[in-house]
Amino acid sequence: MLKRTGFADLPLHTGIVPKWLADRMMALGTEIIESLLIFYGKKEVLRRLSDPLWFQSLGSVLGMDWHSSGITTSVMYALKRGINAHAKEFGLCICGGRGKYSRQTPEQLNWICDKTGLNGTELVKASKLCAKVDNTAVQDGFQLYQHNFILSDEGDWAVVQQGMNVKEKTARRYHWCSSDLKSFVEDPHTAVTGENRGKILNLTAAEAEKTRSSILTLTQENPDRLVKEIAKISGQDLIRQGELFSDPALPQEANLPAKSPDWQGTSVIIENSRNVKMPAHHEVRAEDVDLKRLGGVLATAYDSGSTQNFESLLLTPGLGPRTLQSLTLVSEVIFGTPSRFNDPARFSFAHGGKDGHPFPVATKIYDESIRILGESIEKSKLGYKDKSYCLARLHKTALDIEANCNPQADFDAVIKRENEHSHEWGGMTCCGPV
Repeated sequence: MLKRTGFADLPLHTGIVPKWLADRMMALGTEIIESLLIFYGKKEVLRRLSDPLWFQSLGSVLGMDWHSSGITTSVMYALKRGINAHAKEFGLCICGGRGKYSRQTPEQLNWICDKTGLNGTELVKASKLCAKVDNTAVQDGFQLYQHNFILSDEGDWAVVQQGMNVKEKTARRYHWCSSDLKSFVEDPHTAVTGENRGKILNLTAAEAEKTRSSILTLTQENPDRLVKEIAKISGQDLIRQGELFSDPALPQEANLPAKSPDWQGTSVIIENSRNVKMPAHHEVRAEDVDLKRLGGVLATAYDSGSTQNFESLLLTPGLGPRTLQSLTLVSEVIFGTPSRFNDPARFSFAHGGKDGHPFPVATKIYDESIRILGESIEKSKLGYKDKSYCLARLHKTALDIEANCNPQADFDAVIKRENEHSHEWGGMTCCGPV
């Protein structure tokens, strides 16, 4: 049975994604999903989307603010635009969205099911239950405002939805995946991401089975009797009423130890939580990044021997080390294992961030990443897999360097170099060109 696997603190950010970035996010995000489909299949795409750390890393490599809740809405909108345009080819479709679009999910699911023969009744029920559980059965202070239902033509699905706490200016993202889901009302989550606010009322916890049973019994009681009992309670001290929240049948705090499950695993238990804390500060700091991993990426990209080797292998004359840096991080999003995503800030070193952190988005490099990955996909479809295998080798080379060397990145020097060359690489932020 799938259980909750982690949480993350996500500062609530407002604002819009500029069109120059939104279109690139759609293009590169769609190509990353298509690469995953080619190498691993639809079930793996759904599993990846149900991992909060991978999702945050994907948003970072796409140029979003590396730590904010805006990654959820912006990435899902970009993926929806790209994936739905290739729905028949991919065998995937994304329904729902933010605000009023979330309420269109049942209608969209029924339309898809009419075309494909899938069980619309069950899928609509699954969508509604996911929303009801996270908005009602789990009362954690966050009100849902986004609901995306990702459906495959084989009937498998994932859900990414987010709630906000306006007063605290925080957000919580909830992840679901249909793989091996046995119950909507007992430990159903793949993951919950958001700020840990101590004890919450979680009626989906296994420990709350007794409480759920008691509530069900109450609904079968005579209404007159219930009214009398409620009247008695309302006249008692509030501290007395608060005893409900110390009921041993309710869950403990969601501070769970971090341990990475295998992508291919079919059983995720509560001890194998994947936790990430997104800090409030906007800038990327050295402590937010695994400097050895970043060093492996830079060594792969900037070593002259590696550059010549990959330039020949990619059949891309003039390919420079800065583009290889981005492609190495893109390749990790495609080929990396779960343990590689516990420092999502590192992936912002692929193209930068729209808020200028760790540096402005290098649009020229971004466009090269889109072009090269797109070419590798098209050639793979024709049976020429050299470029696809090269991307896999980029990731493997970085891993080998990490394992056999100690390539600690000079964090300050990397940031300085990026900012010095930003104008050459088409540096952009949400405020415009740098």
